[in-house]
Amino acid sequence: MADWPRIWPVLEPTIRAGDTYALLQTWHEDEVRTYWFQTGNKVFVAEAAGNLLGTYYLRANALGPGSHIANCGYVTAIEARGRGVARAMCLHSQAWAKARGFHAMQFNFVVASNTVALKLWQELGFAQVGRLPGAFRHPQRGLVDALVMYKVL
Repeated sequence: MADWPRIWPVLEPTIRAGDTYALLQTWHEDEVRTYWFQTGNKVFVAEAAGNLLGTYYLRANALGPGSHIANCGYVTAIEARGRGVARAMCLHSQAWAKARGFHAMQFNFVVASNTVALKLWQELGFAQVGRLPGAFRHPQRGLVDALVMYKVL
């Protein structure tokens, strides 16, 4: 939580845009902090030269018999996009999860119009294992599909 004052300016533009996360665009800072740091989340930051470039959380995707599958959410600072930050965070998350006994990683709700993320996840070995037709209300495109992606670690 000590990093929150640096994390919020990274998360806020993504939340307000409403085009990649199924979160309320109107959430206040406290609500976003509660979500990002909810019980069970391990939060990480990516930084260089003292600048926060991105953040992600890692948690078990489910409880009990499903707790061996990890789930993550990543956000790269607008000014750091296109510089390999999301790739580095995803690679770090996979190594961290594997070292702690997670068997696989699952992304539950990848917005199909987020082609940059989709391309990256596929390059990093994630397979599309499900499609939820029209599951995401995109603020400009209307209803778009959400994808479930999975990778054995």
